[in-house]
Amino acid sequence: MRIDEALRAALANGLERADAFGLLQHLMGVERAWLIAHDDALLSPEQQAAFDVLRARRAAGEPLAYLVGYKEFHGLRLNVSTATLVPRPDTETLVDWALERLQALPPGARVVDLGTGSGAIALALKAARPDAEVWATDASPAALAVAQGNGEGLHLAVHWRLARSGDWFGSLGSERFDLIVSNPPYIAGQDPHLAALRHEPLTALTPGGDGLDDLRRLAAGASAHLRPGGWLLLEHGFDQADVVAGLLGIAGFAAPQHRFDLAGLRRCTGAAFRT
Repeated sequence: MRIDEALRAALANGLERADAFGLLQHLMGVERAWLIAHDDALLSPEQQAAFDVLRARRAAGEPLAYLVGYKEFHGLRLNVSTATLVPRPDTETLVDWALERLQALPPGARVVDLGTGSGAIALALKAARPDAEVWATDASPAALAVAQGNGEGLHLAVHWRLARSGDWFGSLGSERFDLIVSNPPYIAGQDPHLAALRHEPLTALTPGGDGLDDLRRLAAGASAHLRPGGWLLLEHGFDQADVVAGLLGIAGFAAPQHRFDLAGLRRCTGAAFRT
């Protein structure tokens, strides 16, 4: 089968064009431009068989990132596995806000990413601010291993710490930071959108109930690990901004602010702790 024939067959079976190209790029080890310029090239029997398997898995809802083993995020190529969430473009909103806060801080500023998953947020911050001291935690040993591997592959030094499930701050000891960031589980336990996310780790998506339990814990416990004037920045659901702002106010944070995602929705909320 030729490349153009394989693409047509994939599209006819409902695969998105970008996904079909992504799978072929992965299997053949080439760039998209090469596939377009050489669309009359033949797939080997092994490549064709592998493509058929992968396109069927993608059509069944498995994320492309899991099939090819990586995802681009904030200019970095990160390895991912089924132990980690697939990094989303909307989470770059949180990274950009954190970098904005870090601009006001001198070299050596301390930042921690709680629930790091693949290491996406922590590594993006370290890549953009190599002078910062970046920490990252996760309660999943498998996820933390992926994050550490990404850090080693990108030659970015991050302090990795294994956390206990449900204990967001225990692995930090008495450490304090200028900035705490987190993209915690925040989807409500009965949210129908979870069905479409069934291939990703459930515990990284939802704490159950109304989806706010981890956001509550983060807001309540962050001040004990912030330096004077330190900030807490949280990613959350599109309809949770006002609730999260209220949680920060109750916990002693001043004048919560919001940042908008690519769809123009309030995706992140944060504030400085009153001193």
